[in-house]
Amino acid sequence: MAQIVDTAPASAQASESILAHALKDAFITGLVALGLLGPLIGFETVIIDGALGLNYRPLVLAVMVGIIFFGRLILNLTVWSPNRQPKIRTGPTVFDRAGAIIGPVVKPALLAFAICFPAIAVFWSGGLNPSRYLVDLGILILTYVMLGWGLNIVVGLAGLLDLGYVAFYAVGAYTYALLATSQPIHDFFAALVGEDFWSNWAFWFCLPMAGLFSGLWGMILGFPVLRLRGDYLAIVTLAFGEIIRLVLINWVDFTGGGAGIASIPRVTFFGVPFERGEDGFAALFGLSYSPMHRLIFLYFVILGLALLTAFATVRLRRLPVGRAWEALREDEIACRSLGINTTNTKLSAFATGAMFGGFAGCFFAVRAGFVSPESFTFDISAMILAIVVLGGMGSQIGVAVAAAVMMGGMEMLRNLDFLKEFFGDAFDPTLYRMLIFGFAMVAIMVWKPRGLVSTRDPTIFLKEKKSVSGDLVKEGHG
Repeated sequence: MAQIVDTAPASAQASESILAHALKDAFITGLVALGLLGPLIGFETVIIDGALGLNYRPLVLAVMVGIIFFGRLILNLTVWSPNRQPKIRTGPTVFDRAGAIIGPVVKPALLAFAICFPAIAVFWSGGLNPSRYLVDLGILILTYVMLGWGLNIVVGLAGLLDLGYVAFYAVGAYTYALLATSQPIHDFFAALVGEDFWSNWAFWFCLPMAGLFSGLWGMILGFPVLRLRGDYLAIVTLAFGEIIRLVLINWVDFTGGGAGIASIPRVTFFGVPFERGEDGFAALFGLSYSPMHRLIFLYFVILGLALLTAFATVRLRRLPVGRAWEALREDEIACRSLGINTTNTKLSAFATGAMFGGFAGCFFAVRAGFVSPESFTFDISAMILAIVVLGGMGSQIGVAVAAAVMMGGMEMLRNLDFLKEFFGDAFDPTLYRMLIFGFAMVAIMVWKPRGLVSTRDPTIFLKEKKSVSGDLVKEGHG
């Protein structure tokens, strides 16, 4: 006779075990969060009777730890539950296929939006002067888009982890700053052409020179690291970025040291300055003078430089050097066995990526009118690398979207005044921008570990062109 076994108690015991494990793990995570966030959030420095003191904030700390505790508990019971059957996927998802279909439409739409953005900003803000903040934000985003595309050549296409990309950014900025403020060069052109020639045309002459100097420094960095890969390469490039910054600080006679270089000539409309008077840009085109004219022109300058970077990258990918970069990224040993000169391949990747970083640095100098070593710290390199990884290494559109999300999101997090309703009027939301931003980054990388755009269009294909899913190629490149 068959024996009937009641499985209900066993199932209940398994559920209780899972719940107990989830609670234990969440409790341990909460304790770790309490230990980490206690000194950072639990205490606030204040001035008491003219002396520096500490103010304890238990409510804010309790809310933060509670969010982490319940978030971890929910993840243990849902996404990380032992009873959850993992999905085995060997091809593109529905979202990947949808992205491949609408991709040809999205790119022209984003380009049209970028071109029309100043007009949209003016219309949205209600005037030319009120749109300054939005146009400034657009310039910042496009600058990081260009830097992300430049680093994408080194990291995404060639597979060379570079943590010192800010060094090339600094070389481009200081190249323009030193040449544009050089009195001997100014006197030479003043005697040859005219007094105002160099100040009006310095940016347009120095822009290609900044790219060339940065590309040269990229090759200088490439020679010592030809035999390095992975973590060792990252450490050396990080050291290179710090060496450049320390040289800028300590070579006071040449770079100005920590004081930097000020009074850098502003950009002109191909020799026509953006100033009041009969010789200015506004008088030339019959417009009322506004300082926003220069800012909008700077927006289109960085847009043109970013599009130049994208166009050059796409074209280079289809050339033999681009295919050599991708082969080097996938397997350097196989690349050598095929007869590819890995030395030239690495140097070309470093030089090309550094050149576009130099262009962006030159633009930064003319936009800010002042450069100093404090503008080129490791944080900039980390941000650019995060943009490349978050967008999807090797993906142009992914890097652009990631730059817009990261830089635009960072600015949007300044407007968190509604949180004062929960934590009181003494709560300063701007102090928690990086914390909230870090949580968002972790969530995105858990949700999309291979980047926002995980599919790649192959450079070469047989018979039919098909998108390659990120989970079918090494490290999600493709």
